[in-house]
Amino acid sequence: MSQVEKKAGLLRRTSSSKKPLKEKVVLMYDEIFAKEDPAKNNPRFWDELFLMKVNLEYLESKLESVDGEEVQRIQDNINSLFHHCVQALGEEHQIKVVNALQTLCALFRGVHQKNKSASGFDIINMLMGFDKAEQRMKDLMERLDSLLCGDGSESLKSLCLTLLLCLVTVTDNISQNTILEYVMINSIFEAILQILSDVSSRGQHGYDAVVLLALLVNYRKYESVNPYIVKLSIVDDEPTLDGMGMVVHQALTEYNRQYKDKEEENQGGFFSTLTSMVGSMFIADADEKLSVQTNEAILLALYEAVHLNRNFITVLAQSHPEINIPTTPTTPTPTTPTTPLGTTPPSLDMMNNPELPLDPNLQTGNLLITFLKYASIVMQDTKDEHRLNSARLCLIILTCIAEDQYADAFLHDDNMNFRVNLHKMPMRHRKKAVDKNIPSRPLVCAVLDLMVEFIVTHMMKDFPMDLYLRCVQIIHKLLCYQKKCRIRLHYTWRELWSALINLLKFLLSNETTLLAKHNIFHLALLVVNLFNMFITYGDTFLPTSNSYDELYYEIVRMHQVFDNLYCMVLRVSTNTGQWKEAASKVTHALVNVRAIINHFNPKIESYAAVNHISQLSEEQVLEVVRSNYDTLTLKLQDGLDQFERYSEQPKEAAFFKELVRSISLNVRKNVSLNTLSQDILLKEFSTIS
Repeated sequence: MSQVEKKAGLLRRTSSSKKPLKEKVVLMYDEIFAKEDPAKNNPRFWDELFLMKVNLEYLESKLESVDGEEVQRIQDNINSLFHHCVQALGEEHQIKVVNALQTLCALFRGVHQKNKSASGFDIINMLMGFDKAEQRMKDLMERLDSLLCGDGSESLKSLCLTLLLCLVTVTDNISQNTILEYVMINSIFEAILQILSDVSSRGQHGYDAVVLLALLVNYRKYESVNPYIVKLSIVDDEPTLDGMGMVVHQALTEYNRQYKDKEEENQGGFFSTLTSMVGSMFIADADEKLSVQTNEAILLALYEAVHLNRNFITVLAQSHPEINIPTTPTTPTPTTPTTPLGTTPPSLDMMNNPELPLDPNLQTGNLLITFLKYASIVMQDTKDEHRLNSARLCLIILTCIAEDQYADAFLHDDNMNFRVNLHKMPMRHRKKAVDKNIPSRPLVCAVLDLMVEFIVTHMMKDFPMDLYLRCVQIIHKLLCYQKKCRIRLHYTWRELWSALINLLKFLLSNETTLLAKHNIFHLALLVVNLFNMFITYGDTFLPTSNSYDELYYEIVRMHQVFDNLYCMVLRVSTNTGQWKEAASKVTHALVNVRAIINHFNPKIESYAAVNHISQLSEEQVLEVVRSNYDTLTLKLQDGLDQFERYSEQPKEAAFFKELVRSISLNVRKNVSLNTLSQDILLKEFSTIS
């Protein structure tokens, strides 16, 4: 028995004494892999083939086992198989269509698996013949488009999307998949939009459609004009955009719910008792258990929508009641195997539900709130590269949102208040926040809370510099909007100031270690300039004059950190070395902070001496601050309210290339055409026939 036959488990024994018999479809595959034209002696060969249940494993392994010389010998037959598959997609007999779609999947996967090092042109030639490829792919895409947009079976539509996902992800690097040139020319963009705009089809296929679109948008996006990018950027149809938002929202909501269930499960029973007995030594283990796989594919789809289409920003703000999604789907999804938490689409009953039930006890939510909750989960643990990239993508999305004028207006709308329960990392020195204590506030407060939470919880040996830079820049962009529009946000600014000062303290304490890997002066400059924003323009956006007083109080109270920072940057800037210029910028940026410290410290000491008080209270210090503003001289600093707008190319190109590769591998792994799904499909169409 050959290795291929063993591997596929193809053979059936009629009795122990007889030789095993091959299935008829396997015999027909063997004829295709022989030199002769299989239809030569049997004119009905192709008709009969597509009536047989596909043996995917055998066909794929057979393709993988073909060596170089055999490829030349059987190429005409492989081309003929591809051609007849495409023709069979137009058949009225639904079983033929099912079998043709699955055969095409096996062809794409098998040929690519065998020829990983071959050029895209060689693979096209082997599959369909290079001279006929344009027409073959045109016919294929037209038939897939027709099946996706028609009134036919939902199972067939699902299989069409599976084939397309299979085709898009057969290569590790999506941009090296030359066959996708034909998918660019023969666009299925409108078919994807139709699925997303229709409530019923969105429920069945929305998840696959959104992931497919996200991948197609990333095909050679920096090298040539990608029609999917162009078309996505100009979509203005409200039902379509809402549909896309609904798919993303439900996938993220499902992840959040599963995470919360897992969190509650870990907090109860024996584990909780043991943790309380031995203190916090098991907190890290608990955290690891909750660090479940993120859904980067759906996150990429959200990014592309936010980044490319300004109209999508309105979808982020669409209000709807927050509801709990049922744990188990009412409709099975046979084509999806067991996958890690967060990588599977949400349950179909939820996706099918056009109107969410209204309940006076439920607060309204929106996609942005769901995303912020999701980000608060994935940003907790950035210890491995996968989670680090997920956190980075969340912050890139928030960067795009913070730069958008409409999004900023919504974030700061005082008439649109929400109670956002962000997830927080377990830490020894603080109690777990109780959901009921969370106030209802403008959404920008939740964004700032998320940034502060990240700053406070990630000061560690393996310092995620890139994420810190993004966090501080997001805060800066929000402050620029508040200053520009003179929005006085009622926020606990002291928490932000405290977090930023502690960050500076951390940079100072770990100067030597961090400088070996990072330019800490750039981050220090951004942090100092945030304080400069508050000092220079705080009177235009801080909620009360008391808030401005408290800012000065915090700077004076923590003056030792700023003094130490000044000494450090002065030392580095006066010596020759690679950080001389970067440190010098921080020195100049500290001018007003130092002016405040040097002005108020003597006044406070004098007040304490005159009144014979060894330690002043906060109120007494604030009184000194208020009565000595008049004699304080500050320098006007230019450009504090200016920022560089986000641009994907060239800074983020390498990141997205690797991210799309990772997503593609994951999608390929989860595109399953297992025996169960085949049986379900064949049973469905057998009863129809």
